[in-house]
Amino acid sequence: MKPRVEAGAADVVLSWARLMDYVALTKPKITVFVVLSTTVGFVQGAAGVFEFSRLLHTLLATVLVASGSAVLNQYLERKTDARMARTANRPLPAGRLYAEEAYLFGLLLSATGILYFGLKVNWLAGFLAGLTSVIYLFMYTPLKRKSTHNTAVGAVAGALPPMGGWAAAQGEIGGGAWLLFGILFLWQFPHFFSIAWIYRDDYGRGGFRMISVDDPAGRRTARQIGIYSAILLAFSFLPWLAELTGLLYAAVAAAAGFCLLYYVIVFSRTRTEQNARRLLRTTLVYLPLLWIALLFDAFL
Repeated sequence: MKPRVEAGAADVVLSWARLMDYVALTKPKITVFVVLSTTVGFVQGAAGVFEFSRLLHTLLATVLVASGSAVLNQYLERKTDARMARTANRPLPAGRLYAEEAYLFGLLLSATGILYFGLKVNWLAGFLAGLTSVIYLFMYTPLKRKSTHNTAVGAVAGALPPMGGWAAAQGEIGGGAWLLFGILFLWQFPHFFSIAWIYRDDYGRGGFRMISVDDPAGRRTARQIGIYSAILLAFSFLPWLAELTGLLYAAVAAAAGFCLLYYVIVFSRTRTEQNARRLLRTTLVYLPLLWIALLFDAFL
């Protein structure tokens, strides 16, 4: 009986490991950010008054589409991921899952999410979700190996979730949705450029065209980060100036923005991996602070 028990336990462990690999394919950390951004767009679009069930439908559809897009992205980049130390242990390049099953899994999630958006929320939100996937998978992903402008294209896809949330709440795209789009679009440059500089050698091995690959000293990277961060700081006050938010948001935007600029300056003066990581962590705190302030302001 003991061998059977051990075999059964081994099967459970393997099944759990396989399930975790499927979860890893969906990039859950990124999906959480997408869900938060969508929530902000929805609540702002609804001006704080909405049906909770509609929000739940919106978030479920968002999780499905975002997860599906992440899976399909890893399917498309499985060969380049295998050449990079940072991504070599992902389920596909490591050989723990077959490419075909990942492709079908991602396709099922994405298609289900878009259809769910249309049937349970509205088709405008479904269209925006589909557009996000198309830009991410068929423009940004291949462009990473061809042009350093890939970040700008990817930032368009990354900035659409709050607009989708707004459309889900209102059934149309208002001016406030474009302001949220702009904030998220600009935020992605200091965020992704800091990542690209930290892993510049890895990106080079993977064949990706990032500005940091040909910028070992980091001067061009630091300059781009500084420009976009300064624009972001100024742009982040527009929701307040447009009277979409109150003083709470303005205060948070000011404090978080100047904190971000401080670490941008630190990295610009001394371009080390440690300072780049500090800047990266700051960007990861900056955006949630703005989004949470927007959520609080919507209910005050």
